[in-house]
Amino acid sequence: MSASLFIASGLDWRLLLQQGVALLMPEVLLTAFACFVLVLESTVKAEQRRWSAYASLGGIAASAVSLVQMYVQFKDTRVTGFYEMYVIDPFALAFKGIFLLTAGMAVVLSIQFLDVEHEQRGEYYALILFATTGMMFMASGADLLSIFISFELSAVAVYVLVAYFKADRKSNEASMKYFLLGVFASGLFLYGISLIYGLTGETNLSRIAAALATTQDIQSFGFLAFFGMALIACGLFFKVAAAPFHMWCPDAYEGAPSAVTAFMSVGAKAAAFAIFVRIFAAGLGALRGAPTEGGMGWAVLVAVVAALTMTWGNLAALTQSNAKRLMAYSSISHAGFLLLGLVAGNATGYQGMIVYLLVYVFMNLGAWGVLIALRRGKIAGDQVDSFNGLMRTHPVMAVMMTVFMLSLAGIPPTAGFIGKYLLFAGLIETGERWWTILAVVAVLNTVISLYYYARFIKAMFTAEATEREPLAASRGMRAALIVATIMVGIIGIYPAPFLKYARVAASGLSSAVSSPLVTIK
Repeated sequence: MSASLFIASGLDWRLLLQQGVALLMPEVLLTAFACFVLVLESTVKAEQRRWSAYASLGGIAASAVSLVQMYVQFKDTRVTGFYEMYVIDPFALAFKGIFLLTAGMAVVLSIQFLDVEHEQRGEYYALILFATTGMMFMASGADLLSIFISFELSAVAVYVLVAYFKADRKSNEASMKYFLLGVFASGLFLYGISLIYGLTGETNLSRIAAALATTQDIQSFGFLAFFGMALIACGLFFKVAAAPFHMWCPDAYEGAPSAVTAFMSVGAKAAAFAIFVRIFAAGLGALRGAPTEGGMGWAVLVAVVAALTMTWGNLAALTQSNAKRLMAYSSISHAGFLLLGLVAGNATGYQGMIVYLLVYVFMNLGAWGVLIALRRGKIAGDQVDSFNGLMRTHPVMAVMMTVFMLSLAGIPPTAGFIGKYLLFAGLIETGERWWTILAVVAVLNTVISLYYYARFIKAMFTAEATEREPLAASRGMRAALIVATIMVGIIGIYPAPFLKYARVAASGLSSAVSSPLVTIK
C-alpha cells in the first residue's frame, strides 16, 4: 500500500476516518463481539450460555483474519496513527497474534471448566475479550499516555476475572490483593511517566528518544531521569511478576479460577513485555548504560532483577505441593528468563523473547489445560499428588503433560529449548563479560527447574493412581491440548519459519526510525 494514500493533508474526513478505523480493525472487532456477548447473555436460557463462548471464539477468529489482512498490507511499512500515539509494525503484529492465540485457547479451556463449576456466564468471555483488546492496544502503544490507558483497560478486566467466583473466599482475597498492589504499581508507573514528561516535555516514545539522544551529556538530566526510569520499571516488574515485585503472584494464581490463571499467566505477561520493550528500547535507549562503560542504567537494573527473579522463582517452586502455586513460581522464573532478551538488547535477544512468548502460549496453557481437566466433581485436582498414576488412567493426557513439562524446563528437542537458546545466545553475542555470567546463571537455573517439573512426570509415571474418575475434558479442550502438544514439537524440531518471522519483528525495533513511515492524524 503506497505511502501517498495515507498523507493526511487534502483528505476528506470520511476517508481519514476509514483509514484510522482500518488501523484499529482487530481491536474494534473484539470490542464489538464483547458487547454482543454481553447482550447475548441476557437473551439466552441458562442451558444455552455456551453460545457466549462460541460467539467469543467467532470474535477472536474475525480479529485474527483482520490481523492477517493488516500484516499483508503493512508487513514492510511502519504506520503510525492518531497523532503518533498508535503504531503498526511487525513487532506489534507479532504480539497481537500471541494475544489472540492466548485468548482463543483460554476460551476453549474455560468452557468445560465453567460447566463443572456451574459458573457459565457471558460476562466471563466478554471480560476476556476486553482484556485482550487492552493488550493489543498496549502492543501498538507509541505514546506513554496511550500505553497507560491500554495498561489499565487490560488490568481492570483481569482484576474482575480473578474474583469471578463471587462465593469463593480465596478468589475474592486473591483479587483484592492483586487489585491493591496493581493500583500501587500503576501509581509508580504513572509517576515515572510524569517525571520523564517533565524532563523531556514529551510523551511520544520517538520524541523522548530524540530528546535524550540529542543531549550532549546524559547525566545532565540528573537523578530525576533515572528515578523516572526506575519507577516505570518497577510498575512493569509488578506486571510480569518479577522479584521482588512478585508477592501477589502465588496467591492470585492459587485463588483465581484455574482458567483465569491460565489466561493471565500468558496474556498479561506477554502484554507487559511488549510495552517493556517499547518503552525501554524505543524510548529510553539513551538511559540503557553498560557494565563495561561503568554505566548504571536500566540494563544493569533489569539484569539484577532477572537474576533474582529466575533464582527466587525456581528455589521457591522446589518446596511447593500445591500445583497452582508451583506453576505460579514457575511463571515467576520464566519472567526472569524473558527479561534476558531486554538485557541483551540486540536482534537475537528480542527474537528470543518473541519466540519464547509464542512457545509459552502452547506449553504453559497446555500445562494449565491438563490441570483444569483434573478438576471434576468434588475433586479439586490442584495438588501435585493429583497427577498420581495419570499414565495408567489417562495415558494421552500424561504424555501431553510430559511434553509441556519438558518444554517448560527447556529440554531439547522441545520448543522451550529454542526460546531459551536464543535468549542465552543474545546475551553472549553482546560480548559483555557480565552478561555472559548472567547467561551462566540462567543455565544453572534451567537445571534447577528440571527438578520440580520432573515431580509431575514422576507422579504420573511411577505413583499409584489416587483418583480414577474420568477427567473433565471436552472434545474442544482435548483438541486444544493436542494442538498445543503438536506445536511444541513442531517449533522445537522445525523452528525456521517461526524464527524468520520473529527476526523480522525484532529487527523492526532497531530500524523503526529509518523504516518507511506514514502517518494518519
